[in-house]
Amino acid sequence: MYSTTEQRNPETLKIDQLDTLDVLSLINQQDQSVPYAINQPELLEQMSKIVVEMTTTFKNGGRIFYIGAGTSGRLGVLDAVEIVPTYGVSPDRFVPLMAGGQQAMYEAVEGAEDNADLAVQDLKNQHFQPGDFLIGIAASGRTPYVIGGLDYAHSLGVKTASIACNKDALISQHADLPLEIIVGPEVVTGSTRMKAGTAQKLVLNMLSTTTMIKCGKVYGNLMVDLKPTNQKLKIRAKSIIQEATGTTAAVAEKAYFEAHESAKVAIVMLSATVDYQSAVTALINNDDRVALAIAALLKK
Repeated sequence: MYSTTEQRNPETLKIDQLDTLDVLSLINQQDQSVPYAINQPELLEQMSKIVVEMTTTFKNGGRIFYIGAGTSGRLGVLDAVEIVPTYGVSPDRFVPLMAGGQQAMYEAVEGAEDNADLAVQDLKNQHFQPGDFLIGIAASGRTPYVIGGLDYAHSLGVKTASIACNKDALISQHADLPLEIIVGPEVVTGSTRMKAGTAQKLVLNMLSTTTMIKCGKVYGNLMVDLKPTNQKLKIRAKSIIQEATGTTAAVAEKAYFEAHESAKVAIVMLSATVDYQSAVTALINNDDRVALAIAALLKK
């Protein structure tokens, strides 16, 4: 495997001799190539297949696992934990696993990423099973911990995907749906927390967000299933109700409380002029999608 992430970048060979402004500008120039590396027809097509698997898994009650080491593992954790408040998802539906566990979020855990058996044990500890879905994340594309997890998933008949930043990555041979985002050499040689990390974050954003949209967590472009865990989110939930229905702030707030602090249910209640239980039932009967629930109620 030719590892472009470990090659020297010819455009940054003298970066240590530049003044501060030029260093910042050069890093920014390099970062601008990342979205273009992702915006390739074959990659987008592969991502759409991954989203289908993620959506099917989620709708059927299965869990979506991320597994990685170092920066890749931390990015999986970041994406998974943010899904919870943003889309009102239970914490056990997106499960991030990182080589070395929680300690590795803050410091390197020696040998963890090289231990394939550790991934198997971590998955077993989470009762990983058929019906779940696993995404392996490794910038280099050869992390043993990630490969061990992918192989264990296959032994159970669980479908998998992978995200790497090298062509012909080793983990691609161990995943059903491999992604290879070729971002080229890093600004600082081998520092894959930079362009490779940015690429992985963008891809995870795309995959999880599209999955949540397909699972009815978004109405228009509003996060109608957000979990109002703090004052900021409570205000946002009421604002979402107001935006979606065109009502006043006072009416939106009243509906918010009548809907048991669910922006989604409140929107259906106001849009179709129905009570709480009717709105909940309509959502259940219409794939939990606001637009479909409103349309069904208005037909009656």
